[in-house]
Formats: sequence, structure tokens, C-alpha cells
Amino acid sequence: MEFLKDSEFWVAVGFVIVVGIFLYKRVPAFVGAALDARAASIAKELDDARKLREDAEALLAKYKAKAAAVEQEAAAILTEARAEAERFAAESREALKGQIERRAKAAEDKIAQAEAQAMAEIRGLAADAAAAAAEKLIAARLDEKRASDLIAASLKELPGKLN
Repeated sequence: MEFLKDSEFWVAVGFVIVVGIFLYKRVPAFVGAALDARAASIAKELDDARKLREDAEALLAKYKAKAAAVEQEAAAILTEARAEAERFAAESREALKGQIERRAKAAEDKIAQAEAQAMAEIRGLAADAAAAAAEKLIAARLDEKRASDLIAASLKELPGKLN
């Protein structure tokens, strides 16, 4: 207990008391300020994260809307393409039908023309054959006296037929 008489001991006790009071008054305020700053920093980070999440959700909704619009536009284009293909097929069928009809008509016209030409040739051949047969019959049955009589009779009738 001799240390109670020592002045250095009491200086140390006083120092510890002053430091204790200082720490008692200042440390909680310092720790509180540090915790408040950390809480504010965490709150700011949470707000930033919330804002980023809202922006991401808005961007996602925007892209979903764009994707839906593109999908709808693609469906409309597909529908229009199918309708165009059907119209083209119908027009092609009509054009083909018309072309077939024109070709059939042209073939019928050629057949009719060939028939007419064949009939004309047959008539010509028949007329030639009839003329040849008549010439042979006349030559076989006509003698010179009868031929002179026919020529004379024809000459007498000629002036009456010319008027």
C-alpha cells in the first residue's frame, strides 16, 4: 500500500479517470456518428439498388412490349403474305384457265380451217374427176355431126344471152 502514497500512481489514476470520462462522453457519440454514416450509406445503396431495379423492370416491360409488337407485326406480315399467295394462286389459276381456253379455241379454229381446206381440196378433186369423166363420156358418145350441131345451136343462142 505504499503505492497509495506514490504521486505517480495518483497521476495515473487521474489520467485513467480523465481518459475514461473522455471516452465515456466522446466514444458513444463517435460510434453513433460512424454507425449513422454507415446506415446512411447502406440506405443510399438500397435506394440506388431499388432505383436500378425499377429501371430494369421498366426496361424489361419496354422490351416485352416491343417484342409483343414485333410478334404482332410478324403475324400480320405472315397473314398478309398468305393472303397475297392465295391471291397470286387464284390469279395464276385464272390466267392458266384463260390461256387453256385461248389455246383450245385456236386449236378448234385450226381444225375448222384444216377441215375447210380439206373439203375445198376434195371438192376440187371431185370437180376435176367429174370433168374428166364427163370429158371421157362426151368424147365416147359425141360424134362429129352432133358436135357441129351443138356448136351451131350455141352460137344461135349466144346473142340472146348477152343482152
